[in-house]
Amino acid sequence: MFTGIIETLGIIKEIQKDNDNLHVTVSSAITHELKIDQSVAHNGVCLTVVAINNDEYTVTAIRETIEKTNLGAWKVGDLINMERAMKLGDRLDGHIVQGHVDQTAVCTAVEEANGSWYFTFEYDSKLNNITIEKGSITVNGVSLTVVNSKANSFSVAIIPYTYEHTNFKTFKKGTKINLEFDVVGKYVARLYALKQ
Repeated sequence: MFTGIIETLGIIKEIQKDNDNLHVTVSSAITHELKIDQSVAHNGVCLTVVAINNDEYTVTAIRETIEKTNLGAWKVGDLINMERAMKLGDRLDGHIVQGHVDQTAVCTAVEEANGSWYFTFEYDSKLNNITIEKGSITVNGVSLTVVNSKANSFSVAIIPYTYEHTNFKTFKKGTKINLEFDVVGKYVARLYALKQ
């Protein structure tokens, strides 16, 4: 479980294809604190640390993960948002995030708003995921509040701190991102669908 509060940015150093899997090596300021078998969210994707070498560590993504996330588009030099799993007893500053990406979305607009930014994203509504005004959404692992919810799109407002300390600063029109919809909302939507 995660909170959607990004700890640091990592830099992708190497990507190796191994049959249907990808081994991704990342350099990060928190590598020295990681352990083999530890879960770390990378742009909202929960991946297990399988190797550590000095300030770099490696995670492996299977085909299912690659197909449902933007991981297949990652390249050497990309900045990724990182968060370690939360500890029981810590404050939950964001919202409950599982690290299980539901689908991807595309950035359709970036608007500077006198010191903050509005980002708009469009997603495939056929997968039955929904957003609601003032509800929670996870974009590339970042816990955010939905603004301007529509059937297949929504916006988020980003403060300068979040802009500087996440990979939002690299987003432009056409950037593909990972979405995890609010887990409570997903259960409510599923129960409602079963009653129909």
